[in-house]
Amino acid sequence: MELISNLAAVVAPVFLMSAMGYFWKRLGYAFDQALVTNLVTLVGAPCLVFSTFTKTPLPLAELGTMAVATIACLGIFAVVAGVGLRVAGQPLRIYLPSLVFPNIGNLGLPVCLFAFDDRGLTLAMIFFAVTTIGQFTLGPALAAGEFNLRRLLKIPFIYAVIVSMGLGIWGVSIPQWIANTASLGGGLTVPLMLMALGVALAQLRATSLPRAVTMSVIRIIMGAAGGWAVAALLDLDPVQRGVVILESAMPVAVFNYLFAVMYNNAPEEVAGMVLVSTVISYLTLPILVMVLV
Repeated sequence: MELISNLAAVVAPVFLMSAMGYFWKRLGYAFDQALVTNLVTLVGAPCLVFSTFTKTPLPLAELGTMAVATIACLGIFAVVAGVGLRVAGQPLRIYLPSLVFPNIGNLGLPVCLFAFDDRGLTLAMIFFAVTTIGQFTLGPALAAGEFNLRRLLKIPFIYAVIVSMGLGIWGVSIPQWIANTASLGGGLTVPLMLMALGVALAQLRATSLPRAVTMSVIRIIMGAAGGWAVAALLDLDPVQRGVVILESAMPVAVFNYLFAVMYNNAPEEVAGMVLVSTVISYLTLPILVMVLV
């Protein structure tokens, strides 16, 4: 009974908040995705990462370890998925970004927070930061054949990571009013991201269902296996291992769909993968959390 209660404490808030967004949209209430995305990107996420890294600073060695683990995971996903798609005769531009970049933001950050508390969120932020850099540089490059560093330089989140990491590494104390403001602004992020995920799912439609199911299962199994291999190879501690595996096993990121729409790159196929993989993850995440926590 205690196990079920502990599991529900981690998983239920994530599912219920995203379900709230889903039914909010289904019931016809207004939800300005552009406004919410801008609030999270320009205000919430920078405040959250600043507050998290200054409140729970990590040793430089641990920052490096998590960054290396993230890069290793993404590299494994790219190689395995790239080879598999080539062998199956499927186009890389459509499917590779979705298989490489999981939903480490909307879904990954809340799960790691509820599973491993503040340290888990801090570690997940590193995974999020490194993956975001890859997603906003290599993601569009894979989807459209172009590399745009300027897009990355416009993301405030990246600067918040650099500044807050620097303050934490050098032990610089910040005024309480700044800490409180960052904490208050960061509090927007998790609930808005989860509701936005639910709203996005309410608008997507699964096409080519058998292929969407196959790709979704591959994404989640490959992610979990890759994260487990990297955690074992780097001999990570239990919390580091849990964060790496959970983040790696997340479903297809919604941003992959947005890039597919932007570049007219079979968005209906990517939408199917986002929708189906998220539904599957609602079944697999409780199992992973039960094993890792």
